[in-house]
Amino acid sequence: MPVETTTLAPTFDHPLMPRIEAALDTLRPYLATDGGNVRVANITPEGVLQLQWEGACGACPMSPMTRAGLEDTVKKAVPEITAVEAR
Repeated sequence: MPVETTTLAPTFDHPLMPRIEAALDTLRPYLATDGGNVRVANITPEGVLQLQWEGACGACPMSPMTRAGLEDTVKKAVPEITAVEAR
């Protein structure tokens, strides 16, 4: 029987990533309860964290409020982040 393997996209590499991921990990269980998640897509030179919605979060009408909660959490943990965008 063949073994199925999954190739994960490369992790975004940035010095702030461990702290950003730790902050996001505090909220991921709540996103997962509704079938969603979020991943880091980019961090701009201006300190804007760009996130990509995954799963149910992409079509959720509450995503603007969720983004605001993510922004608050990340900015408290990583003050170098100036804003959070999600798409």
